[in-house]
Amino acid sequence: MCASKDDNALVFSSYRVATLPALALTASLILALTSCDDGSGSDSASAAPSVIAPGAPGEKATTLSRDEAAKALPDDSPNPADLTYVTNMVAHHQQALVMTALADSHASGEQVRALAARIDAAQGPEIDVMEAWLKTNGGSHGTAHDHDHASMPGMATAAQLAALREARGAEFDRQFLRLMITHHRGAVTMATDVLTHGRNVQVGEWANDVIAQQSAEIARMRAMG
Repeated sequence: MCASKDDNALVFSSYRVATLPALALTASLILALTSCDDGSGSDSASAAPSVIAPGAPGEKATTLSRDEAAKALPDDSPNPADLTYVTNMVAHHQQALVMTALADSHASGEQVRALAARIDAAQGPEIDVMEAWLKTNGGSHGTAHDHDHASMPGMATAAQLAALREARGAEFDRQFLRLMITHHRGAVTMATDVLTHGRNVQVGEWANDVIAQQSAEIARMRAMG
């Protein structure tokens, strides 16, 4: 088979997300237009494309037609687990911003204020993106107060938030770090769960980001405590 010209090659990758079972393809599908200029002057665009699907480790690659390759791709349309995760994560992030908003006036030092600012800068835009995704995918969203806190791991209770609002200085720092560590751990639990039960590629990417970023922040907050 002749190698195709660079400008006639198109690569399609199926993203494998952590343990997301619906995306259990073990390799990317590489679509290469296999026509080549044999010197006969024929139109290379008329040559039929083929799809090479690399096999699992130790297995041979297979060649598929374009239609067969399209059918082989997993269905990544959002399922109930994806929709529930994004809906709940909006509320989860919103509560984090309630806590971070207090740091400027309540914290004892720059370290906690800087941490709060980083969390606010990351999670505020994420809320906007997730709400847009819900609108596109037929989900619903609301504020943290519209959701059952007990159903979401790590959510602070109304009493805990009231105590945080009353605290100042070192006591605020202590409560803030304790609540935010618990909050982050809850987010990691939710993200891990959707990687098992969801199937949407975008949601899987968000979940992996949550696990990586918030696990790192948990380590930093523990060191601060």
